[in-house]
Amino acid sequence: MGRGNGFLIVTALVLTLIGGAVLGAVAGAGTSLYLIQRNNANRPITVVQQPAPTNKPQQTQAVLPTAPVLPTSKPDANQTATSPSTTTAMDVPDVVAKVAPAVVTVINRMGSGSGAVISPDGYIITNHHVIEGNTSLEVIFSDGTQRPAELVGDDPLMDLALVKVSGPIDAYLPIGDSDALRQGETVIAIGSPLGEFKNSVTVGVISALNRNLGEGAPEGLIQTDAAINRGNSGGPLLNMRGEIIGINTLVVRGDPTASVEGLGFAIPSNIMRRVSEQIIATGQVLYPYLGITYGMINADIAKQYKLSVQQGAYVTSVIDGGPVGNVGMKAGDIITSFEGVKLGQQASLRGVLLQYKPGDVVKLTVLRDNQPQEFTVTLGERPQSN
Repeated sequence: MGRGNGFLIVTALVLTLIGGAVLGAVAGAGTSLYLIQRNNANRPITVVQQPAPTNKPQQTQAVLPTAPVLPTSKPDANQTATSPSTTTAMDVPDVVAKVAPAVVTVINRMGSGSGAVISPDGYIITNHHVIEGNTSLEVIFSDGTQRPAELVGDDPLMDLALVKVSGPIDAYLPIGDSDALRQGETVIAIGSPLGEFKNSVTVGVISALNRNLGEGAPEGLIQTDAAINRGNSGGPLLNMRGEIIGINTLVVRGDPTASVEGLGFAIPSNIMRRVSEQIIATGQVLYPYLGITYGMINADIAKQYKLSVQQGAYVTSVIDGGPVGNVGMKAGDIITSFEGVKLGQQASLRGVLLQYKPGDVVKLTVLRDNQPQEFTVTLGERPQSN
């Protein structure tokens, strides 16, 4: 899906993807992504909190292990990384001691990032922008051992990638439930800032949940004030039970008109799990598709284009033969709600759409010529090129 007719996402932020590699000036490639505030350039920055839909579709059956206890000491050659689950909160040193063997540095030919072992089979999650464009990868474990890694699959849309190493695995991270997180909860970030300082630990709190930073960034992010730096990309954000609840992916830094620090963002573990399981099962990630280009409406855009509503998604074009085109929607329609979720500043069309899967049947409420209409749409599969 694309932007259309001047509907540019409006955010006065500099989003910095925090991989250590210095790559091209492309969103998601390890450099700064500038989202220019076209209509609100002189206003304070805003980071939108996006509520999770109340009618999420059922999750697929889990194939990755959930919340086992990590070994408390380095196992011998005959010991596996699997052990019973725990629900007991620990203090920071105990958490770090347990999880450190499962936090790795991911090396590519141009730089480095961080990663986390998430299964006894050697699967390691990291960011897409850490490995993008690289076929030769190495992983350095906390004890200094180094192994070659194979790219299993990646998801540029969510900025996630899954790599795999062969051989015995000493420890792997239990996957927590990011939907159960609470604002103010203590969290720990571990990674390799600058590629030099392996398994560096910072501590903070969950500042907010379900953050939406605008076009070019994943949505529904966890915001934290735990210090995150270049090279931390792909490293785990953990709760006090030693469960991975997010993947550190970007920071927000002020530009000359907006001075901010301490805004770090992580991809929630439930999104990470969904993406990882699809990659393991099929080698790719499938996303739903409406077959439109659109722009989100705000008060400034509504005034500029003389629209009758101040929230919603303005359809700028419809793909012939696509899911929306097949039911009679057309350019100029304004989608005001998706399966009962009102679209606007706190719920973008993309954020709501990505809660569903190809083949799901959804109801869209549309404003056409100032009259509400309802359309029932069977979601298609997003083309790989989109």
